[in-house]
Amino acid sequence: MPDFSPLQQRLGTSFANLDLLVEALTHRSYLNEHREYAGSHNERLEFLGDAVLELATTDFLFKKFPAKPEGDLTSYRAALVNTVSLAESAQALGVGEFLLLSKGEAKDTGRARDVILADAFEAVIGALYLDAGYAAAEAFILKNLCSKIDTVIAKRSYQDAKSRFQEAAQEKRGITPAYETLSEVGPDHDKVFTVGVYLGEKEIAKGEGKSKQEAEQSAAQAGLDKMGW
Repeated sequence: MPDFSPLQQRLGTSFANLDLLVEALTHRSYLNEHREYAGSHNERLEFLGDAVLELATTDFLFKKFPAKPEGDLTSYRAALVNTVSLAESAQALGVGEFLLLSKGEAKDTGRARDVILADAFEAVIGALYLDAGYAAAEAFILKNLCSKIDTVIAKRSYQDAKSRFQEAAQEKRGITPAYETLSEVGPDHDKVFTVGVYLGEKEIAKGEGKSKQEAEQSAAQAGLDKMGW
C-alpha cells in the first residue's frame, strides 16, 4: 500500500478517515486480483462525488454568470465536468500515481485511462465530502476544476469539437469537413470505430470511439489540435 501523504498535500487536506481516500483510489479491478484486500472499490464514492460536483459547479456558474441563459450555463458545466476535463485535473494532482488497479488496467492509455482518472476524481470528491463536509469538497472543486472556466470560454471548448472544427474550417479554408469511417473492429457489444476527418481530399486527423459519433468528435478534436485552431 503506497504512502498517501504526498497526495493529501496536493489535495490540500489531511483525511481524518484515511480509509475513505484509499477507497476513492481503489478500482474494481484491484479487488479482483487481490482477494485478500478488505477494502471496497470506489464506485459508491464516485456516485456521491458526481452529485456533489454537479451542485458545486452549477452554483459556481449560476453566480459567476448572472446574465447567461440556462443553455449557456449547461454547456459550460458540461465542458468542466466531462471525462477529459476531470482526467486532466486528476492527472495534474498526480492522482494516477496512487490508483490501486489490476495489472491490466494499469497499462490502459488514452480514453480508457481518462475514464479511470475521471471516476477517481469524482470518488475523491465524494470522500472529501464524507470526511470534511460540503464546504471542503466545494473548495476543492472550485480550486481544481472551476478555475478552468476562463480557459474553457476562451477556447470555446464548451462547444462540441465537431461544431468548432466546422466553424474554423469554413472560416479559414472555406471548406466543410467530411467524416469517413475507416475501420470498425470488435464484437457488437464492444466495438471500436476509427473515423477520419477530411478537408477536401486531404485527411487531417483520425479519432477512435465506442460509437461513430464519439469517434467523429475525437477526430474533430484531433483536427483542431493538429491545425492549431
